[in-house]
Amino acid sequence: MMSFDAIVIGGGHNGLTAAAALSRSGRKVLVLEAGDEAGGMLRGDSFHPGFRASGPTQIVNRLDGEVAELLGLPKGVAGGAALPTVVLSLSREPVILEGAYGETIRGIDAAEAERFAALRSKLLFQAGILRRLLKRTPLPIGKVSGGDLAAIGLAGLGLIRKGREEGRDFLRMLLMNVADVGDEYLTDDRLKGLIAFDATLGIQLGPRSPTSLLGLYYRLTGEANGRPGGQYVPQGGMAALGAAFVAGAEKAGVTIRTNAPVARILADRGAVSGVVLQTGETLAAPVIVSAVHPKTTFLSLVDPAEIGTGLRRAVTHIRSNGNVARLDLALNAVPSFSGVSRDALGGRLVIAGSMQHVETAFNPSKYGAFHDDPVMEVMVPSLADPTLAPAGGATVSALVPFVPYALKEGWESGRPKLVSALLAVLERHAPGIGHTVLGARIMVPPDIEAAYRVPGGHWHHGELQADQLFVNRPVHAASRFSTPLAGLFLASAGSHPGGGISGLPGLLAARHILAGDRR
Repeated sequence: MMSFDAIVIGGGHNGLTAAAALSRSGRKVLVLEAGDEAGGMLRGDSFHPGFRASGPTQIVNRLDGEVAELLGLPKGVAGGAALPTVVLSLSREPVILEGAYGETIRGIDAAEAERFAALRSKLLFQAGILRRLLKRTPLPIGKVSGGDLAAIGLAGLGLIRKGREEGRDFLRMLLMNVADVGDEYLTDDRLKGLIAFDATLGIQLGPRSPTSLLGLYYRLTGEANGRPGGQYVPQGGMAALGAAFVAGAEKAGVTIRTNAPVARILADRGAVSGVVLQTGETLAAPVIVSAVHPKTTFLSLVDPAEIGTGLRRAVTHIRSNGNVARLDLALNAVPSFSGVSRDALGGRLVIAGSMQHVETAFNPSKYGAFHDDPVMEVMVPSLADPTLAPAGGATVSALVPFVPYALKEGWESGRPKLVSALLAVLERHAPGIGHTVLGARIMVPPDIEAAYRVPGGHWHHGELQADQLFVNRPVHAASRFSTPLAGLFLASAGSHPGGGISGLPGLLAARHILAGDRR
């Protein structure tokens, strides 16, 4: 029987990050990936003859600098040209945000630009306070260390320096809904629609739902090119970033085995001892790092007798049904969107006409349906990675929020209806695009669940809402990477600090292990 110092289950970017950190400390580390290729949701695939798509993720906006350094990621994938956000409108010219979340902005008058700048400044400052807490292991309840106190103190010091009024405003806004904040600061429906879209993408809340501003805070805690709120597409596309994570882990000394699904985690008397693969092969290790969905870990891989009914019940109640669909189009020509230059076409195009448009698109999802006028984030990935399409052709992808996991009418009949609704919206903004479509694929949450082995098809491995963050992510009993089972640790997006291409769950989990698992 082969043995290792640590076995990591799951070859996504978080698992690879944890493995690299452990390996660089001198440990013998094995990564087990169930699929035929490591890289997780950064993996691409073919969806039409001659055309390829990247994974569900379209942009990078929170890759941690320490993770990039640990993996030795090449400069072209660890950063890139700042990507503009273009807010489309049927009745007016687009609004174009350039730099880190609208450092400069075109398409609005000077007064509105000033109002947006004030809101942007406030949100980035407040997100910066949360960033300090997201980049460290959650504070233990009842066992606060000197380092924990220092982190709290630094966050508090930032508020104190801004004055009492800013401190009160932070506490006032923290759990507000994004619609009220937008109405307080902005008058332009296009900008209101944008912040509503960004606050709720990937979260089962509408703009007027309590706490929905947290989603925008979370987005702005991320950095790209060292700038909070920045975003870019890696050189060679998203798949190139996945390949760079794999190469970085291997360079760090990690062994990666693909097509190696784990059947169960071995444990005895409260401590892990290894894993059994679905082939029956047994591999030994005193440390198991699970970088797959927490529900998979606790409900499928661990013997119920080893963790108890309380933890299993809590895990069962994790809300992790996805609500975002991914549309991929194979086109015989590069599309043209009304009012959008060729340079801006390489950016992120947002179709969300107003705050009310986003709210209206959200409402049917509460009842197992989708709206016939959906909002979406559109990109032309083949502009960044020409290998995705044949010469003269192009790929278009769209992320569509508020698409329920369980469609009331069923997805067999619902899929073509959703595609038709999406193409109708795209046709209004890019007249003639329908005539260039050679093929279309829609991946709804159950499809994402099947393709990436993510229960519920949620790309964050669980809702990013107030009750599923920090000491409650994924559940309180396993919120600081350790679990009640000695030697078993969590390192997926379902762990602190959450989803997105950051690598922080893997990095923080590895640091916790290397520090001696001080719970």
